[in-house]
Parts: sequence; structure tokens; C-alpha cells
Amino acid sequence: MQFFTILLNFAYAIIGGFVTLFFMWFGYKLFDKLTDFDTSKELANGNRAVGLVVLGIFIGIGVAIGLVIGLGLN
Repeated sequence: MQFFTILLNFAYAIIGGFVTLFFMWFGYKLFDKLTDFDTSKELANGNRAVGLVVLGIFIGIGVAIGLVIGLGLN
């Protein structure tokens, strides 16, 4: 019984990782659509301000989804 619980929590963690990556991708694409410049080109040109905003999006979404998934395991 304990092995099944460990296996189930591991599966939840793997699925949660993919869900988090999906929402990070979605947040990046949404930010790219809402701004009037191409985010990928600005990052390639070394625009640190855009990089910090994208960093903030990734950290914020990662923490939020991570908390939701973590609380769902209990």
C-alpha cells in the first residue's frame, strides 16, 4: 500500500511538471501577444528588461502552479 502511494505521488509530480511547463509556455506566448514587439527578437538582441519580465513570468507561474500541485498531494 505504501509503495502505491509513493508511485502515485511520483506520477502526480511528473504530471505537475508538465502542467507547469505548459503554463509557462502559455504565459510567454500571452506576453508575446500582448506586447507590440517580438519578445524572441528582443531577447536575442540582449534586452535585459524583457529578459527580467520573462524571468518574472516564469518564476511567478512556477511558484503558483507548484503550490497548487503541492497542496493537491496532501
